[in-house]
Amino acid sequence: MNKRKRVLTVGLVIGILSVMSGMGCAQRGGHPQASMANVKTACDNEATLPSLRCALVTSSYFDTQGKLWVAWVFSGHVYVSASSDKGQSFSKAVPVNRTPEKIYAKGENRPKIVVDDKGAIYVSWTQSLAKRFTGHIRFSRSIDGGKHFSEPLTVNDHQEIAGHRFDALAVNKMGHVYLAWLDKRDQLAAKKSGAKYHGAALYYALSTDGGQTFHKNKKIIDHSCQCCRVAMAIDTDQLPVILWRHVFGDNIRDHALVKFNSQNQAGELIRVSYDNWKVDGCPHHGPAISISEEGVYHTTWFNNAPESHGLFYAKSIDQGRSFSIPLNFGDYQKAAAHPYVYATGNDVFLTWKEFDGKQATLHAMESHDGGKQWTAPRQLAKTEGPSDHPFLLSDGQTVYASWHRPGQDYQLLSVASLHKDP
Repeated sequence: MNKRKRVLTVGLVIGILSVMSGMGCAQRGGHPQASMANVKTACDNEATLPSLRCALVTSSYFDTQGKLWVAWVFSGHVYVSASSDKGQSFSKAVPVNRTPEKIYAKGENRPKIVVDDKGAIYVSWTQSLAKRFTGHIRFSRSIDGGKHFSEPLTVNDHQEIAGHRFDALAVNKMGHVYLAWLDKRDQLAAKKSGAKYHGAALYYALSTDGGQTFHKNKKIIDHSCQCCRVAMAIDTDQLPVILWRHVFGDNIRDHALVKFNSQNQAGELIRVSYDNWKVDGCPHHGPAISISEEGVYHTTWFNNAPESHGLFYAKSIDQGRSFSIPLNFGDYQKAAAHPYVYATGNDVFLTWKEFDGKQATLHAMESHDGGKQWTAPRQLAKTEGPSDHPFLLSDGQTVYASWHRPGQDYQLLSVASLHKDP
């Protein structure tokens, strides 16, 4: 694959390099968090709990009947709520885990929810352990329409206090459940032996009985970045494709992809981005992937290298073996961040948020020729308070952006109507 150094540019995206490195956060662009304390105080004193307004982050999914399902965390529980009117009202929240536990629910690390074609609901999350940056991957399912959830399973079979975090969840049409996550068991082993080890490793587990049990954990590769979300999608052959931020060479934090060769065997690593962002730290800024019905991989990511920085989109028509020249989009001067992509047929949609120092704004643009040409970016919403990362989802008729604002009602914004050929 050629190192794609040419960049297509949309809008004002090239700015002064601002890399904050170190062992902590290397994320560019702060978004408003000042009123988060007020949200917490209000929710702690709210008369009727739990409340979706009190969620810091959410994950959403439309089932085949057009019902919206939302997973969120409050007071040691993952809750699931459903809406039959596109987020205008919600059913009573159902706790997934009956026994409270500490749960990661911030930014890149949040519960996930997927509903299969038969209506079974699958939920995963990361349990926070006593030691900093450690956790267990947890999983539960409902086979009665969300009325009850199974006793949670711990999916990682390495039980030492170590980092098993940043889970990604996907389910194929056969009901096979895939979980992938960032795992530090190998880093822990290296530390015990006095060896150096960059980042974490990428692991996964497969369930072939609808989530009742999981096969033995398998490692995909060493040296993933340790704190960026992992993206996973199911290909047209019903096998998963996983996209993540990887550590190449001397702390170059670019993106990599694996396509599974068979039901329980990952393929070889393919490098997706060549921005060459060298940073010894945690970007907290993972990629996204959407696979169209024709098998085209649509990807998006953030990097902050001196010569190639901002938000990027690229596609692959050969199962990831090669990618198009990256499209650079968003306003880099306004800290464009956390891009997400959704594709169906030739329709491709991008969303992201920006911050001008006072307001966070949600933006979108779309392509109707498979990602070749794009509409101008447009603003969908704005807020002066704290806001979650944006996500895209569809009920088959309309594409929506989910952009939660803690302390406010759940927000589902229409992005575009889909006009499918009969």
